[in-house]
Amino acid sequence: MPVPIPRQRAIPAVESGQADTLPTPAPAPVPTAGPTAVGPMPTSTDIDQQASSTGLSLLVIEDDPVGSLSVPQMLDSAGKPIRVRTARNLTEAERLLTDDVHCILLDLALAGPTTPEDDEDELATLKHVLRLAPRHAVLALTASGDTEGGAEAVRVGAQDYLFRDELDGRLLSRAIRYAVERKRADAAQRQLTESRLRAQENARLERGLLPTPLLDGSPLRFAARYRPGRSRALLGGDFYDTVRTPDGSVHVMIGDVCGHGPDEAALGVELRIAWRTLTFAGLCGDELLGTLQKVLEHERADDEIFATLCTVDIAPDGRRAGLCLAGHPSPLIARDGRLAELLPYENNGPALGLLPNARWPRRQVELGGKWSLMLYTDGLIEGRIGEGNQRLGQEGMVEMVRRQIAAGLRGDELLEAAVNEVRELNGGDLTDDVAVLLLDRDRDR
Repeated sequence: MPVPIPRQRAIPAVESGQADTLPTPAPAPVPTAGPTAVGPMPTSTDIDQQASSTGLSLLVIEDDPVGSLSVPQMLDSAGKPIRVRTARNLTEAERLLTDDVHCILLDLALAGPTTPEDDEDELATLKHVLRLAPRHAVLALTASGDTEGGAEAVRVGAQDYLFRDELDGRLLSRAIRYAVERKRADAAQRQLTESRLRAQENARLERGLLPTPLLDGSPLRFAARYRPGRSRALLGGDFYDTVRTPDGSVHVMIGDVCGHGPDEAALGVELRIAWRTLTFAGLCGDELLGTLQKVLEHERADDEIFATLCTVDIAPDGRRAGLCLAGHPSPLIARDGRLAELLPYENNGPALGLLPNARWPRRQVELGGKWSLMLYTDGLIEGRIGEGNQRLGQEGMVEMVRRQIAAGLRGDELLEAAVNEVRELNGGDLTDDVAVLLLDRDRDR
């Protein structure tokens, strides 16, 4: 319902500690629907900057026909005069509520917008002001001794309340400063809470996107370690998965999308899900990787984006496997009674997304009876060694794993030790994503 237009009058203001009279404003047009637009509301940061540079500004909204309400001259904490504007009703308040106003002093006895519902709500005017000025501090002015009304106003959203007969300059200036600071603190706390909720939602989402190995019925043991390079993230551009198909074969994959931001993480998840779907559909080797390249080309945001990939399909007897490398480092295998070494990596194919119509040969490898197979991304081997630019590299990684296996480490302990040592050699956290998988077969037959 439109707010009635008030009779016009001179609007007193206190500027630089002296009471002046502002010119009578031109009559405002009668609104046809909704409140008068007042432009974008200032943020708490804007209010802080304005307050520090020009001092505080107070908008008094009251209708005192006998003129008994007197707003004293006030100083802020820096000794600057607090500027005062007055409005007789909400229409004037909307016009005077500019970005340089920091606090509102509202007389709760002021008549506000009238609807059948508002007639029964003593705080309808306050609620209207809070909707009109959501980022401004609000002080409620109550009748003398009306503690219950003041407390209810604070519960609704005001920062504090004052009694009409206690408006001395010292009390009011302190209340204004307190209200502005409390509003700023409330806004900061709300922003912090919203940020925490978003972070929790993002964490739940990222955890949900990490794979759950499907190895039911397989004698192989699985372990994995994953550390994204992005600060405070759970998911990076590295991705992995492992599944057991109905014929008893175990398929494992690890890959790396160039870069490690959120876009790369999303693309890695798409490729992982596509790999799992294609694997269950019976594809492997060159046919599977060719289809994944089509997925990558369709989903990537830039033609420069590519992904490396390593796939291994282990026969049901666990003694043989097929290996495909698409620009990815070759897995490491530790056979029973032999030193750990890299699987053959000659004649591998290019990374996905680099060459159209590329081919990826599938190479048969003998695993033996007891073995451990470790797949990894280049984040594990590209960390620095010491203070120079020398990298750990594949040879350094092989020597490190050999030493850890000789010390009796296996499974999760081996992966944890490998990742921790690489981080220590680097002198701190690794900047690239790191994913490491380990499959163990501990029987001869």
